[in-house]
Amino acid sequence: NKFCGELFQATQKNSPYNVVGWAGNYAPYKYDLRRFLAINSVSYDHLDPSIYLVLTCPSDEPGVSVADFVIFPPRWMPQEHTFRPPWYHRNVMSEFMGMIWGEYDAKTVDANNKKAFVPGGASLHNWMTSHGPDNGAFEKATSSPLQPTYFNGGLAFMFESKFVMKVTKFALEGPHRDVDYYKCWEQLPKRFSQWTPTGKADHMQAWRDEEKQQK
Repeated sequence: NKFCGELFQATQKNSPYNVVGWAGNYAPYKYDLRRFLAINSVSYDHLDPSIYLVLTCPSDEPGVSVADFVIFPPRWMPQEHTFRPPWYHRNVMSEFMGMIWGEYDAKTVDANNKKAFVPGGASLHNWMTSHGPDNGAFEKATSSPLQPTYFNGGLAFMFESKFVMKVTKFALEGPHRDVDYYKCWEQLPKRFSQWTPTGKADHMQAWRDEEKQQK
């Protein structure tokens, strides 16, 4: 059991699940995540991950939760003019994410050219930590034809919380830790324009000139 950032262990002869019935409002429940109805955009834009929300524990602060449970299931992705993987972002919620089976569409290979996110693996981005797809996922998403695509490559989950998640000493010092995780973003090229506008008019003219050059 984990309480106040510390792990505790206890041994007992009987299981709390070995009962005839439960008194109260809480009871164990098993849910098949394959039955979850995935919702997505049918026109354009990458929608907020809240559309994949399975369970939530609201807080007294509007817009953030004590805990959210989210999954990224097999789904159709038909959006036009859209970067379909998760965008590069920072979040006011801490994100703990893991793989149940298959592969995650925003992570391809790690710094050693091996599969980056495998079943049983997890990542933690505490609030306001920048993160997003790796270079391989970015290149695939920006170069592939935007035809309707059915993603059936894996099932990922995520716990979100308004609180900062403390990592145990076991996790930080474990041999399974990917110490080169940050390198998945090192190959991303800079794609910002080189010009520096001095005003709104200059900004629009530079944008039009750049558009003409690309055509």
